[in-house]
Amino acid sequence: MTNPEPASVPLAENKFSAPDVIEILCEHNWHSEQLSAEQSAWCWRAAALLGPQAADRVALEKLLALIFHYDAREILAHVDSHVVMSRYAARDALRQLASLLLDPAPLTTDRFREVVDTMKSNLDIRGRELFQTLRLSLAGRSGDGELDRVVLLLDEAAAAQFAAPVKTARDRIIEFCSALD
Repeated sequence: MTNPEPASVPLAENKFSAPDVIEILCEHNWHSEQLSAEQSAWCWRAAALLGPQAADRVALEKLLALIFHYDAREILAHVDSHVVMSRYAARDALRQLASLLLDPAPLTTDRFREVVDTMKSNLDIRGRELFQTLRLSLAGRSGDGELDRVVLLLDEAAAAQFAAPVKTARDRIIEFCSALD
């Protein structure tokens, strides 16, 4: 007896491209000048990563805002943040994440995968407890996988030097840990 073919999972449709990202950046004064080649490449990558996660332009705008605005004190002022940080082993996950991100190497897709794998092997938590802490501290809110894509864009956006400075994953984790009471 042969195994049936696995059901193919349809890819989410991407309604957005780099010009959409650029338009949003200009509207919010996150960028207003001529784009460099590096900035243009980042806009295409942002559209590719965030576009399928955004149901509409407002949703795309909100995801981009997470990249260009980060204030740990403001994040920690929300009740939802306290709920995430009060979960089992959330502080352990935060300490482990901070330790791994102190290395100033850029947070690439491969490095992100390594960080998650290391955290999974060193901690007695999986799933929501691990990822909610990671997403809250780096993307600025708890949520689902779309926030992982936000995290993957941080260091590249910081390196591209847009008009609005972007805090790297390393900068964010340091700020988040400093703001914790």
